[in-house]
Amino acid sequence: MILQALNNYYNRTAQGGGDIAAPGFQKQQIPFLIILGQDGHFVDLQDTRSGEGKKKVGKTFTVPKATKKTSGVAANLFYDTPAYVLGRPRPDQDVSPDKALKQRQAFLERVKDSFPDTSIDIGISAVFSFLEGNDFHALFEHPLWKEIEEKGLLLSFKLDGDNSLVCERQAIVQVLGRVSGLKGDNVCLVSGETDKSVRLHTAIKGVWGAQTSGANLVSFNLKAFTSFGKEQGFNAPVGERTEFAYTTALNTLLAKGSRQRLQVGDASTVFWAEKNHDFENIFANIFGEPAKENPVQDYKNLISLFRAPETGSKPELDPNTRFYVLGLAPNAARIAVRFWYNGTVKEVADNIYQHFEDCSIVHGPNQPETLSLFRLLVSTAIQGESKNIQPSLSGEFLRSILAGTPYPQTLLSAAIRRLRAEREATYPRISLIKAVLVRNTRYSNRNFKEVTMSLDKTNVNIGYRLGRLFAVLEKVQEEGNPGINATIRDRFYGAASSTPVAVFSHLMKLKNYHISKLENRGRATNFEKMIGEIVDGIDGFPSHLSLPDQGRFAVGYYHQRQDFFTKKDD
Repeated sequence: MILQALNNYYNRTAQGGGDIAAPGFQKQQIPFLIILGQDGHFVDLQDTRSGEGKKKVGKTFTVPKATKKTSGVAANLFYDTPAYVLGRPRPDQDVSPDKALKQRQAFLERVKDSFPDTSIDIGISAVFSFLEGNDFHALFEHPLWKEIEEKGLLLSFKLDGDNSLVCERQAIVQVLGRVSGLKGDNVCLVSGETDKSVRLHTAIKGVWGAQTSGANLVSFNLKAFTSFGKEQGFNAPVGERTEFAYTTALNTLLAKGSRQRLQVGDASTVFWAEKNHDFENIFANIFGEPAKENPVQDYKNLISLFRAPETGSKPELDPNTRFYVLGLAPNAARIAVRFWYNGTVKEVADNIYQHFEDCSIVHGPNQPETLSLFRLLVSTAIQGESKNIQPSLSGEFLRSILAGTPYPQTLLSAAIRRLRAEREATYPRISLIKAVLVRNTRYSNRNFKEVTMSLDKTNVNIGYRLGRLFAVLEKVQEEGNPGINATIRDRFYGAASSTPVAVFSHLMKLKNYHISKLENRGRATNFEKMIGEIVDGIDGFPSHLSLPDQGRFAVGYYHQRQDFFTKKDD
């Protein structure tokens, strides 16, 4: 299903004139170009990179599809590293002179084999003359050459005065396109069409944490995987055209700068629709960080446009269009599918909208109405750093949002653990806890009152009431001791939220001391009434609170604190 959807996406993009490589080609960043004259003499070296320092990236060109490189010698056509193009491997690599010679010879033979008649295009003739001439002295003396050789950066060729690479010239494109269209006599398992099966699939690049040279989504590289004597890719025959389509589509979606990818924890996530749809343009914004020009974007209003379009709306807003989300994570030499979602635009929009509803909670006036996926997840991480987000948690969280299923319970425990460790009831952290509790109540049909968005004085759950009580006791301490550096939250929050009986008796006695210090006796009376209202009906402090009740404790504490700072109407 995944390969089929990617194959269809490639066909849709190619037929629609999208920026995707044609059969037999791929998009590739080429940092440096060797500029040649029409007779093949060296003219100059061109640096195509942009950016500063280590963030420099080469310009992206359309080049012939890369050769699957293993431990042997295999050259790409018209582009490769200095080791292949000129027989100059990186100085820090222990490459024998014989192997360097074989690499350069393989590059030259690749050009000869692909274009026996070099006279069909002046660009091919110029490259062939340059490589056979062996006169590279001027190139090696160029100021840019030292960096190219030391880092082993990719090189390609361009004629002086041309705007495109030699391999992008029309004559070459036509020849390579014809070669890639050859058919075989096997049936492709993905498309069902007759085609020539591929033995090795193209590597997928751009998955965070995977090998920089790329890793495989489909691969059979051990004898244990063989069946009926068939090895490697022949175990599950995929046609050349389908293999090219799905790998090209996935590499395009994962490419740097792609608007159809986002990083969710350790899962590199890509998404697309079965046909052109505006939902593709906003999906990353919904789960990513808000734009600087609009930091308080309300995504609930934004996705409502895709939930129930009015009759007669544009076809690209069709709510029944299929929408796909694929999460990939590194796994040794392969790529693991962290999650896969297949639904309609309306289903996805409805479930995302419900997610924002579940996360909604009272907050400060300068805080965003909706929180990004990153802000919610990072609130569960040690030191608030994304690298500390639990690896599997992010994928499970996103999958539950898209499918509208209960959130993973590890999300609740992670948020509560960070809250107890840091003793900070932050907006994202409490929003996350509230969302998990609300969804659990909805799906389990338990006899619990659903946690509300703001303070609920009618909620008699013991965890929620004790959280409110703890917030009131802290407020009494703050007003009784102006300018105090540390409150009861810093010393007792962990124990109060898990084993209330151990600390609340002491805190209630301490409360009397703090109230006696209040100069405003009316304020003191109000506090006493508030405390009496909360504890009314509590028959002793429990010895232990379950994990969900610890979550309700946190929400009750947060609600009561927010209520203290909310302006009241007369």
